[in-house]
Amino acid sequence: MPHPTRDRLLGHPDFRHLLFGAAASQAGSQVTLVALPLVAVLELHATAFQVGLLTAAETAAFVLVGLPAGAWLDRTRRLPVLIRADVVRFLAVGSIPLAALAGVLTMAQLYLVALVTGVATVFFDVAHQSFLPNLLPREHLVAGNGALETVRASAQVVGPGAGGGLVQLLGAPLAIVADAAGYLASAVLLRRIRSQEDEPPPSPGRSLHADVAEGVRFVLGHPLLRVIAAATAVSNLFAAVLMAVQTVFWVRVLELSPGAIGILLSVSAVGGLAGALCAGRLATRLGQARLIWLSALVSAPFALLWPLSAGPAAPVLFAVGSAVVLFGAVVYNVAQVSFRQALCPPELLGRMNATMRFLVWGTLPLGALLGGTIAETAGPRAALWVCALGFLAVPVPLLLSPIRRSRDLPTSSSDPAPGPDPAPAGTGTH
Repeated sequence: MPHPTRDRLLGHPDFRHLLFGAAASQAGSQVTLVALPLVAVLELHATAFQVGLLTAAETAAFVLVGLPAGAWLDRTRRLPVLIRADVVRFLAVGSIPLAALAGVLTMAQLYLVALVTGVATVFFDVAHQSFLPNLLPREHLVAGNGALETVRASAQVVGPGAGGGLVQLLGAPLAIVADAAGYLASAVLLRRIRSQEDEPPPSPGRSLHADVAEGVRFVLGHPLLRVIAAATAVSNLFAAVLMAVQTVFWVRVLELSPGAIGILLSVSAVGGLAGALCAGRLATRLGQARLIWLSALVSAPFALLWPLSAGPAAPVLFAVGSAVVLFGAVVYNVAQVSFRQALCPPELLGRMNATMRFLVWGTLPLGALLGGTIAETAGPRAALWVCALGFLAVPVPLLLSPIRRSRDLPTSSSDPAPGPDPAPAGTGTH
């Protein structure tokens, strides 16, 4: 069935390049999602804590450089940053298969690569979210973010299965070549964008510290952004626990092969793809504010299927739990990221996105270390129980906020926080 807004976006050549660049880098990243922890577990015989430390290294950059990255990005054009970040990630990730072929690969190199790619990803992600409003009008941001999430979710369906197959065929280190190639392809596609991006006006006399503080005040001073940050930070804390222990659980408890792990991840990712395809329609039908808390409330209990996975049906239970949780996460992200982009003044986009990333992604290294420590001392299943119970707490900040009593969200920072829905007139939304 034709979708006018989506078709209009796909007819926009610069948005197509942005979209296809995202597809290339996401496809490669999903291969590494399978291959990198398997390099540590199978090739270098890493302990559960070492795998957790590797996950922490991948995400530590959001704590280390997240806030200044946003302030700096508000002083420069975002497109060149996107391209350079892809090139840095291509070089860093590409060093892993080269070191493996030379027989010199170590955990120290994996930690360093994870940290370098994490720093590049901070700059890429903040610039990416801040660049999209430069391409699209505000009324198309939900559709644009939905299209990008569809690409991400599609890569999550196809990539892990391909990654598992490549690991079995080539070995885990060589499978990572696909990730390096994806970053290079993304950089090439981004260079083809011709949209004019104005250089931000200079701010003489303003320090980087003052710019960072302004972004923090904007986020923490807005009641809806505060509560979204709190809920997302809790979600990411326990998602990092999952990331740190799931490969150890699959390999050493469920005794799955790399190919089976890839299939499990691909099946799980179907939920994310469904969420990306449905998010725009659900936002229209239910309201953006309702969608934010409903998506978290309905999907969180399915995380209990992770620690309950046992016996012959274990991979199926794990995949179902992941699919539903991922469905909720993607729907939630499309709704809240589009809201943030529409709400924020253009000159503050980089700092707003960086502050949000600092607050919500800053919990990732803590969760990874927590997951690795629990798995090392009490076993991977115990860590999954902590993860699942933590996910049940994600909707709590949302349900205690004004969002719960609202249907839609304000579209500018000067609009008041939403109050209760007006009484329905005629045929209301159910």
